[in-house]
Amino acid sequence: MSGSNSFRLRCSLAAHEMDVRGLAAASFPHGAFVSVSRDRTARVWVPNPSENQVFTEMHCMNGHSNFVSCVCIIAPNETYPRGLIATGGHDNNICVFSLDRPDPLFTLKGHKNTVCTLSAGKFGTILSGSWDTTAKVWLGEKCMMTLQGHSAAVWAVVILPEQGLMLSGSADKTIKLWKAGRCENTYTGHEDCVRGLAVISDMEFFSCSNDASIRRWMVTGECVQVYYGHTNYIYSLAVFPNGQDFISTGEDRTLRIWRKGECSQTIRLPAQSVWCCCILPDGDIAVGASDGIIRVFTESQERVASAQDLQAFEDELSKAIIDPKTGDLGDIKIEDLPGREHLNEPGNRDGQTRLIKEGSNVEAYQWSMSDGRWVKIGDVVGGSSQQNSKRVMYEGKEYDFVFSIDVNEGGPGLKLPYNVTDDPWLTAHNFLEKNDLSPMFLDQVANFIIENTKGHTLGPAPTSATDPFTGGGRYIPGSESTGRVSSSGADPFTGGSAYSSSSALKATTNIFFPNTDGVMFEQANTTQILGKLRELNNAAPADRKLSDAALDSLEKLLHLVADQKSQEQPTAEQISVLWRTSHWPEDIVFPVLDILRLAVRHPEVNAQLCGGTEGSSLCNHLLGLMSPEGRPANQMLALRTLCNCFSGSHGRALLLGQRDAVLSRSGDLCAVSNKNIHVALATLVLNYAGRLYGQPTEIEAKAQCLSVASTALEVVQDKEAIFRLLVALGTTVAGDSTAKDLARSLGVNSQISKYARVSDPAKVGECCRLVLDELQ
Repeated sequence: MSGSNSFRLRCSLAAHEMDVRGLAAASFPHGAFVSVSRDRTARVWVPNPSENQVFTEMHCMNGHSNFVSCVCIIAPNETYPRGLIATGGHDNNICVFSLDRPDPLFTLKGHKNTVCTLSAGKFGTILSGSWDTTAKVWLGEKCMMTLQGHSAAVWAVVILPEQGLMLSGSADKTIKLWKAGRCENTYTGHEDCVRGLAVISDMEFFSCSNDASIRRWMVTGECVQVYYGHTNYIYSLAVFPNGQDFISTGEDRTLRIWRKGECSQTIRLPAQSVWCCCILPDGDIAVGASDGIIRVFTESQERVASAQDLQAFEDELSKAIIDPKTGDLGDIKIEDLPGREHLNEPGNRDGQTRLIKEGSNVEAYQWSMSDGRWVKIGDVVGGSSQQNSKRVMYEGKEYDFVFSIDVNEGGPGLKLPYNVTDDPWLTAHNFLEKNDLSPMFLDQVANFIIENTKGHTLGPAPTSATDPFTGGGRYIPGSESTGRVSSSGADPFTGGSAYSSSSALKATTNIFFPNTDGVMFEQANTTQILGKLRELNNAAPADRKLSDAALDSLEKLLHLVADQKSQEQPTAEQISVLWRTSHWPEDIVFPVLDILRLAVRHPEVNAQLCGGTEGSSLCNHLLGLMSPEGRPANQMLALRTLCNCFSGSHGRALLLGQRDAVLSRSGDLCAVSNKNIHVALATLVLNYAGRLYGQPTEIEAKAQCLSVASTALEVVQDKEAIFRLLVALGTTVAGDSTAKDLARSLGVNSQISKYARVSDPAKVGECCRLVLDELQ
């Protein structure tokens, strides 16, 4: 901030026909900002060079079919040197606009409910949050990944500046930290919906909540400070460039400026809900509210509004009607209040509120430190001494009104109960949802309520404050052998005589990636496998023992598939016995899984077990064995079996079709401390990457490969597993600029840079440097 002066009004912009729900400082022109509203528009505002205080509307954008609720700015790039504007709305869509046309460049579809929060990161990534309980990561026109874990609406998201970290805040009262698509941490402490998030630095952030508190967090999980001052829901936060001072807005009709951890100034507005705020490049503050007006406040004396405009703002504020139950005024007994003489005593802090009795009315005043006087902020209604108008009973509750809404000609009317203290839009929304009516009627029903309740006195306020979108009872939507490459020539995966580090380390050609041949686990000691199989069979319960015929069948099949030069074909009976015995009890099944691992490389077995409905059964069986609570030996052999399925066309088709489930379950095994499991996991990711190489349209699949590889690199220690993950990363991004941008946005560069110095084995450092070169 430019100094320690108080902020004063710069200008008021009658910007929109309905609530202003989002604001963001624009990249271009200098000093501009963007607003979005429930009137379904987004508008760009630029400073007026002829009038220092005023902004002019430069551009109006339309693309949503329902309310627009959030906005973010995508940083300029070579294609769009002025940057882009992304907006999210109640039509479940995200519209992306340029500054030279009123309609969207493209629309992002994928959320199943209102998109209520957006954040833009480096390289053009967008993070969105929705009432459908998910957050999504977008790049270009594609959804890269969906972040699932919250149990209620995601009200706030933000991308941290480094390391590919993302944050989401939810109506489930928690904040989650995400890296490469996986939840790394969950922060608890708020007692109600988390409504806003703001970045302080790489390591710190703020959150605000319906519990009327602001919290300062370390990314590592510690809440280091809690700030109190607001008396109702807090909707938005913004941090000044110094990284310490910040602003907040909320349902108590205030904008609050926080300096050095204290609320240094409270600015009340003549609107109940102050939905959003942003800090402009010149240090001024823009806020949007439920009256459709954007107000800009400044510390600069040169930009302060004229005396006439300041007086008009004060007059507007003084005429506001205040319901004490929605602010900090408490229950009111008129007979106990002092008279006007109480205003002769100065206040002791900025924003202090004082109530006085003026005849039969109650007036509210706020102390202004900058002016050294009490400023009237409104007339108070709804105190405990006031008489209520006659109320109507409906379904056991009292209401100010019960309307009858005719939706079917000639049919019975539907009852719509309403209190004057309710939000008409939320009431209309709930009425439509309860009666299974089209959301297209929302405007019509809400306006009917507004028109038919004008001029009526307020009934008693609800016992707790009611958020127009989350409600008092708020709306929560949704509620050993390491395998080898199957090709010939220099093989970085098998080591030994097949790969000479001394000759390859200085090679200028990239021998590591893209690797499209696939890596299989082919080594086997058939004698040991059969010996263990017979040993476990002898000790098995009588009802699980294999017959001699079944054992002989498995032995013949094993010898046949272990010798890849054999011309003999497996019989249908042998394959059937293998499939049945692979369902042996989990404590004894592992030698059968080893036979299965070798067998799926054979074209006939691959076709029989991976094709058709049998393929889905095989995949589900292996995924069941890979559960995090399962036995490590079974987990490893199931992973190796999946890797070897890539050797045949039926297996490749099966695994590409089941990619989401397979990689998700495989990623869960990162936490298992077993190097053989890690090597098998890395190999599986590499095989997927190889099949996706050269397919730029498969960006969502590549995003999952990047996510699993990145997550694995956080915990894997084994150098062979690290090497294969590096090859998988290189193969995923090779020749695909979109995949490269996504990898950069996930922080892959900084994550793998430590491996560039590894010299034992040399292939790790060499491959890492090539991946880093690819991501430059």
